[in-house]
Amino acid sequence: MASNLPLKIALLGSLLLGWISPILAQEPPLTDREKDSLYIERFEEGEGPVKVLHAEPLYIDLIRDLGARKGEKEWNLGLEITDNLDFDTYGALIEYEFAPINRLGFEIEFPFLFYQGRSGVPSDSIPSDELESLKLATQWSFFVHEKWATSMALGYINELEFTEFRNFGNPLFKANIYNPFLIVAKRWGENYHTLIYTGPQIEQSFPDNDFHTVYELNANLHYMVPGTRNFMGFEFNMEFDDGDFDMVIRPQMRIEIKGDLMIGIVAGIPVSRENERLSAFTRIIWEPGSWVTPYEE
Repeated sequence: MASNLPLKIALLGSLLLGWISPILAQEPPLTDREKDSLYIERFEEGEGPVKVLHAEPLYIDLIRDLGARKGEKEWNLGLEITDNLDFDTYGALIEYEFAPINRLGFEIEFPFLFYQGRSGVPSDSIPSDELESLKLATQWSFFVHEKWATSMALGYINELEFTEFRNFGNPLFKANIYNPFLIVAKRWGENYHTLIYTGPQIEQSFPDNDFHTVYELNANLHYMVPGTRNFMGFEFNMEFDDGDFDMVIRPQMRIEIKGDLMIGIVAGIPVSRENERLSAFTRIIWEPGSWVTPYEE
């Protein structure tokens, strides 16, 4: 019986080795940093030309992703409430974005405004509900540099302002806003994102053909959670109007519900409360068929 002992030991050893080997061969789970790196790699090297992952601001959003690829599309539904001095403003928007060719995006948007007066405020001093405007926009990413994690784009928004509902159609349009803009965005490392969005808004009033120019500067800082599209950060929406300066600070976060559906939540805190107080904004973002999970669990 003793002579069979080496054979039994060898047999037991081979069984243990066969059981342990698959376990040892398994790759260890990805760390957050590895997931983040793989996420960025899959995002930037998908079908079409390279693009750089940037955090897109939620309130003054982009026309399409910087470095947009042909066939990308996105639907947005936005809801907002603003506490003004004499009334509350309720806003809603529906927006569609698409990229017919690489690097070029288009957008059409219909924003609505509804007003609720405060007790004791004369009704004739409260603005009328309105379909605010028809917005048509385009954006061209003329510079995308993967190594520098930097993208730049030029764009233009044309906004035809409708007459408020109480006078709707008499005339149909009351003004036009011409808004060329420049975007410069950079990712610092893998998680920190900055973006500048700036340009003039030139409003032409149709009744008197008067022109009025306001200059906008929107600065953004975001932190993106490793391996996801979830982020938190700030928008600083600044406006310069004939020597008058206004700024609204907008802390915000974006949460991925599933691969192609996200929700953004934004608070508005004005630095000066001349015209408005606090506000809140929610944006529902749907990118049908445009995203695949960048790593396997």
